[in-house]
Amino acid sequence: MTTRAELIAEARTWLGTPFHHQGRVKGIGADCVGIVIGTANALGLSDYKSMNYPHMPSMALLETTLGEQLDKISVADIRFGDILLFAFDKEPQHVGFYTDIGILHSYGVVRKCIETSLDAVWRGRIRGAFRFRNLED
Repeated sequence: MTTRAELIAEARTWLGTPFHHQGRVKGIGADCVGIVIGTANALGLSDYKSMNYPHMPSMALLETTLGEQLDKISVADIRFGDILLFAFDKEPQHVGFYTDIGILHSYGVVRKCIETSLDAVWRGRIRGAFRFRNLED
């Protein structure tokens, strides 16, 4: 069984990967969903591979897909390794790993995978949280 520490360690191997919509290749290109999928696939937590989403993801599709693959949890209960769902406008359209530093995500604004603090601005963007099944502490 995979631990939260192993999950975050694998996710961190994606740091610096250039942003690329629907990308799934570590070091070459990935989007925010691609890093989550690539990390989960590398650790055997999922075999999900779909790239059936538009450049601007729809809230319904993103939340439904996350709910099919992960367990929805209360934002108040987030722990390292959980997936946060963010909105920049009204609808959720971005995901990232919650880490001991803050969030690890592929961020189009900076054009790469980064890990930054979860400051007040990012906290205000949180619209949901999800947890991988069969994850150990």
